[in-house]
Order: sequence, then C-alpha cells, then structure tokens
Amino acid sequence: MNRLEKEALEAQQLHPAALQSSESRGREFAEIPDAWRTRFERDRDRIIHSKAFRRMMYKTQVFINHVGDNQRTRMTHSLEVQQVSRSLASALNLNEPLCEALAISHDLGHAPFGHAGERALNALMQDAGGFSHNKQSLRVVDVLENRSPDYLGLNLTHEVKEGLKKHQEIEDADSGETLRHPSLEAMLVDHADSTAYHFHDVDDGLREGILDPMHMDEHLELWNRSLAESRKRHPNLKDGQLLWRRTANELLGQTIGDLQIETQRRLDEFKPSDTHAAQTCSKPLIGHSPDFAKQVGALHKYLYEHLYFRDEVNWHIRRSTDLLEHLFCALQNDLSKVPKRYFETADSNDRAVCDYVSGMTDRYVEKVARELGVLPSY
Repeated sequence: MNRLEKEALEAQQLHPAALQSSESRGREFAEIPDAWRTRFERDRDRIIHSKAFRRMMYKTQVFINHVGDNQRTRMTHSLEVQQVSRSLASALNLNEPLCEALAISHDLGHAPFGHAGERALNALMQDAGGFSHNKQSLRVVDVLENRSPDYLGLNLTHEVKEGLKKHQEIEDADSGETLRHPSLEAMLVDHADSTAYHFHDVDDGLREGILDPMHMDEHLELWNRSLAESRKRHPNLKDGQLLWRRTANELLGQTIGDLQIETQRRLDEFKPSDTHAAQTCSKPLIGHSPDFAKQVGALHKYLYEHLYFRDEVNWHIRRSTDLLEHLFCALQNDLSKVPKRYFETADSNDRAVCDYVSGMTDRYVEKVARELGVLPSY
C-alpha cells in the first residue's frame, strides 16, 4: 500500500481517539511527504537508523552489559517494549507505527551503566541543570543526532516528540490549554515500558540466581498465580529454570492481558470522541485494573528490595558511579578531549561534557577512562 492508502485505512480502522498520521501537526522543518510511508513510519525508521539507537546495544539495562551474553541491554529492552506496544496497539486499534517510534526512542538518552549512570550524571550536573534520561532522549532527537545539512536532529513529528515528554506538561496546540494526559499511544508505551522491564528483570534475576522463585511464591501474589497456572498447564514440568522461564512468560501474559482488558473497559465507559477528549478525560484511559495495579506495585517493590540493590548488583553500581565521576572530572579539566560538535549545541561546557559522556556505551566509557588514566583499579 502507498501512504495515502495507509492513511485511508487508519481513518477506517483506528479508534476515534487514536492519533492518525494524516492529522499529524507535522515537523519543525517541512519535508515532502514520503510516497509509501506514513509520517510515523518515517519517524520509526529514522530512529532505527540513528547512531543513538545502535549505541543502546552496549548500554546496561540492570546487569552490566558485558557480564553475560544473555543479559538485556537498552536496545533489547527497547525492542521488547516495541513488541508489547505493537501487540497492545493492534488489539486496541491505536496507531501501531507511532507506538513503535515511541517505544524504540524512549531510552535513547539513557546514560551508560543504567540508572546508576543516570544518578551519577545528575549529581555531577546539579549546578548546570541536572540530567534526566527522558529529557536527554528529546535532546538526542532534537539536536545531537545529525543526518541532514538542513537541520539538527532527526526532525521527528511533533506527536513523537510530545510522547517523549514524560512527566512534563503538554499543551494543546490550538487552544494552549494544559492537557491532563499524553496521547493514548504515549500512555500505552509508558505502560509497555514498565511491563517489559518487570518481566525481563524477573527473567534475568532468576537466571543469574539472584531471585529465589520459592521466596517469590510466598511473597508475591502475581508470581504465585503465574506459577500455579504454569504448573497447571505443564503438570510434568519439574521445578527448575524451564519452569521459572515459563512462569515469567505467564506473568508477562497476565500483565498485558489485564492492561488490554481494563483499557478497553475504560474506552467503552468514557467513549472519547477524539484525541483531545482522551487527553482531557478525568481519568487516564490506559491502565491496569485496581487489584492488578496493586500486584504490579508489589512486584516493583519486591524487585527493589531483592534485585536492584543486592550486593551482586551494588558492586557494579559503585564501580560505574566512580568511573563516570572520574571521567567527567577529567574531561572538565581537559575540554580538548571533548569533540567540538558537542560545544556547538550546548549552553555550557558542563552540558557539552554531559552530552558526550551520556552518549557513550559502557565499554567506550572504560576505553576513554583508560586513555585518560582515570580507570578505577577495582
């Protein structure tokens, strides 16, 4: 199908409150429409072909990226978010390419070494505006990527860039009023993000032997129910890694299923007539049922207590924090080591250093630190 045929199909099939590519407010710099791809498909493809997307392959999710060949990275996490988002968008008649674009771009601004790296950079940047991976993702697509002589950034649609503005106020383009919620697609991807990282952190934690499945069975209703269902479906499967993986998959399926069913219920109840109605609704239209939301919250709390700050993880957190601090200070003291292009788009030397360091992969941080003689000895 060509672009016009795809847009006509969207008008016929998408929910009235979904964002249609033909109704996009466009891009900051006008471009000739593609003959075959919709605006959101072009956004998705530009992100996939960006340097920042490729670098996510070597950035830590939770476990340090070179510790094991099977560990998730920022890229594999983003691809899992893309898959969950696409499945939900298809079931709910929301815009799939838009969800995909948001899913694969939401972590483009993440620092090396996961959330430990983000906390370290935020502390180092306290007197210069701080550091947030959400804001940095926007900075990446707006100014740091450069693929055209006509503009900085990727020149993505306004809808994709607004979808990346997590925890920031969004104004209606026509009236200027502050909207209660992001688009349905942006809210869906936000939930798909948390769903994916809960699932793969459980999966990775079990495989590494850090999480105890029987302890989880005693303390987590969601795991208990998923394990019971796995045993019911596979009565001859003995306790072990295969059963735990099957149970983690069951947990993922139940989480996605509840999100889909509850969201459909809310859409049927509130009947938003268009995108504006969905964004000004008294209640978010994407979400879990109350009981399931409590169980997801309990799982999140459990992972914080039993995975994210365990000794096996903390050692890497301390080392990566020290490494980033040493590297950042070394670059501050010798700005000639920072590529000139970072100063052209930054409002301060510290921001230029931050842009440079935050875009590094885990292993490139170690390489530069070694070259500068500031690699920690432990």
